[in-house]
Amino acid sequence: MLEIKIRQTGNIVILDLAGQIDVDSANLVEVAGQCVRDGYVDILCNLEDVRTIDYMGISVVVIAYKEVVNHQGRMKFTNVPAHLKSALAVSGMDRVIEIYASEDLALNSFKEDKIIENIKKMQLRRRFKRLPIDLKIELKSKRDNSPGCLKVDVLNLSAVGAFIFGCNKFKLGDEVILKMKLAPKQEELVLAARVVWIPDKAVQPHEYPGIGVEFSDISTDNQQKLIEFIERNLSFLSSD
Repeated sequence: MLEIKIRQTGNIVILDLAGQIDVDSANLVEVAGQCVRDGYVDILCNLEDVRTIDYMGISVVVIAYKEVVNHQGRMKFTNVPAHLKSALAVSGMDRVIEIYASEDLALNSFKEDKIIENIKKMQLRRRFKRLPIDLKIELKSKRDNSPGCLKVDVLNLSAVGAFIFGCNKFKLGDEVILKMKLAPKQEELVLAARVVWIPDKAVQPHEYPGIGVEFSDISTDNQQKLIEFIERNLSFLSSD
């Protein structure tokens, strides 16, 4: 049976695995799933004390790995014994997962990923123009049926995010749904987003209550519609 001990370093969860990974190791999937549902999406599996892994055990690892990735998380592996590396190589898993020789190297790789991710986000934001606008939208939680905020204002819009004024029902990290209609066709867009910024009432009173959101899993089609809407309205502003 697979034994799992859980440790934590910052926002990274470390799973110390011991024993054998086989058909009876569904607890790995359960633990990984619970971690991401609790908001811990960076998971490091320490395989130092794993004796064996069979074909069904590799399937368990694949399922756990997919569970984390499907929640926009990362699962990495460290201290993998040579005989386990051979089994992973035969299955092709070694070409999919990231394996590190030591725990320190693995932990540092998570930090490096974050730095690279932030740089890419900054570059992405700079690619898209921002439109100052007063656009009424509906805003609600993605996770529950609470009423959210009806008829709040988007004051700044880009193809990757928006600043929304008039709603104080959400906190950093909350996942929300925006419903907006874009002129001239008044076609409704439904966009998923995450709250990434909340102004400080004492420091930024003119922007309170408001939230900055970053669109998540936006389709190419919807993003193109936003770009066209923004470009069209920016051209109107520049011609006035």
